[in-house]
Formats: sequence, C-alpha cells, structure tokens
Amino acid sequence: MNRIVATLFLALVCGAVFAQTPQITRVRGEIEKLDGNALTVKSRDGSVVAINLAANATVSGVVPASLADVTAGKFIGVTAMPRPDGTLLALEIHVFPESMRGVGEGHRPWDLKPESTMTNATVADVISRSNDRTLTLRYKEGEQKVFVPEAAPIVTYVPADRGALKPGAHVFVIAQRAADGTLSAPRVSVGLNGLVPPM
Repeated sequence: MNRIVATLFLALVCGAVFAQTPQITRVRGEIEKLDGNALTVKSRDGSVVAINLAANATVSGVVPASLADVTAGKFIGVTAMPRPDGTLLALEIHVFPESMRGVGEGHRPWDLKPESTMTNATVADVISRSNDRTLTLRYKEGEQKVFVPEAAPIVTYVPADRGALKPGAHVFVIAQRAADGTLSAPRVSVGLNGLVPPM
C-alpha cells in the first residue's frame, strides 16, 4: 500500500511540475498592433495571437544576406528537409552575428514544414558548385551536411528597436505558453523593409 501511495504521489508531483513548465510556441505572422508590451500578430494560419513582450524585450531586425556571407567559421542556423542520402536540403539560412554565437546550438526537429529540422552550428567546410553550396555544419554533438540551392533565402540580424514593430511588419517570435494559455516573449525578430523572416 505504501508503495502505491508513493507512486501516486510521485505521479502527481511530476504532473504538477510538467503543468507548470512553460511550453514553447513559435509564432510567424504579420503585426496587427503593438499596445505597450502587448503585441498582436495575425499568424500564418490566419489566427490572431496575443503576445506579452518583456519590458526589456530585445528586437532584432532581419535583413537579406547572401551565400557570400556563409563562410567557414561562421555560426549559422539552417532550416532544412531530410534527403534520401542522409544529407539535408536547406530551406533557409540565417547568419548569426558573432554576439549570438552558440545560441540554440545543435540539431532538432522544426515546424516550418512537416519533417523539417533546425541546425544551429559552425560552418566547418564549404564546397562550391556553380551557384550552389554544400556545407558541413559542426556542433557539439556531431555534424550535418547541407545542400544549399541557389534559391534558398539567406538572412542575417541587425540591431533594431520597438519602432520597427509596426502594423504590417512580419515577425518571428519564440514565445512561452503559460499554464493559463497566455504567451510571453523576451525577444522578437522583425523583417525590415518588408522582408518576411524565412525561419
């Protein structure tokens, strides 16, 4: 009986901890308005999402970059799809500034498309063929080979402020969903000059 009670108690404690753990929600969409710290976004699925920004939330501008910016030693993020040979096909690349080196390092599932992945890693090698590239990306737990077609969008980050969070601007936000369903975020990535963040 004591073992059963202990097991039930452990299950309840674990359940309570899980319930209190914020869940990550990625929001992609167009700003409808910013009222104080309350950001309202029309997401890509058509739903309207309210996000509570931290008072000191970081705003990063997203601007175009090019394959010329993807060189050995750079720390980048790549959204990709798996290929039959075990390599990856890049859907987009974002080149991190040096100050963001190490952010989210590793390889994991992503939700841009079904079965897509995200790899944040250092470029260890670049093989050029015409206008395409094959990258070797290295991170702490291993490495990935990624084919980058010429058409893959490539962007980078620049400093921005809340003045960039205007209606019509497109944002990418990694938010935390609390137990009551509310979303909060310490950071916003906003496309500048009409750019839609591709990640």
